[in-house]
Amino acid sequence: MPDAPTLIAVPADTRRFENYEWHAAPSTYLAAISSAAGGVPIIVPALLDEAAIGTVLDRVDGVLITGSASNVHPGRYGVEPTAAHEPFDPARDRLTEALIRLALQRDIPLLAICRGHQELNVALGGSLATEIQEFDGRMDHRAPTHPEQDARFALRHPVSVEPGGRLAAIVGDGAVEVNSLHRQAIDRLANGLSVEARAPDGTVEAVSVSGAKGFALGLQWHPEYWASSDPASRAIFEAFGDACRQYRDAR
Repeated sequence: MPDAPTLIAVPADTRRFENYEWHAAPSTYLAAISSAAGGVPIIVPALLDEAAIGTVLDRVDGVLITGSASNVHPGRYGVEPTAAHEPFDPARDRLTEALIRLALQRDIPLLAICRGHQELNVALGGSLATEIQEFDGRMDHRAPTHPEQDARFALRHPVSVEPGGRLAAIVGDGAVEVNSLHRQAIDRLANGLSVEARAPDGTVEAVSVSGAKGFALGLQWHPEYWASSDPASRAIFEAFGDACRQYRDAR
């Protein structure tokens, strides 16, 4: 009898549409979980309290924190909010902080992408910088203006992977090409994180949770978009899927 598929929790964003508040997640992440990680995505609504989130985590084998059009509210890392920090999704902020903290406490495999990468840093005590393209010596990491999604998510620049690190064990040492669709980035690195990759301008592009027993990575780029065709992107999701199966089997 084949093994049951792994269940992977995905936080919902909140959106207003036709006088309803919707709790939803982008399909690219859900498809990558299904096709490359071999799991079943479970969207977690952003209205649960911590006890209910704990109940969800009792039943899943992994957590994937997605990117989003919204940003972490700067009040969560001690910065006064401005228009440059917007838009916000406070309900998602509360949900992801609990998911990250509880997943790490339980050693549940965790993959955090783009906003999720930033949320991981904030949840562990780090801070973010906004409009980094305006900083001296920084590249423009924002998405190119183009009507086609493939062009917006095209692989655009290399990141240098730290030799011997957790990411290098998945994609190899050296450099990999990544896409870039962000205007915020890690400013003060949280004490509990280790840098796994940087962009040519020094921007932290990947982190791991120091001392984590299992899979716990944050990536500033979007491997989910090319998980079916780009070898490095697929390798990341396959490694995450393997970790989720190992966690399920150990349970």
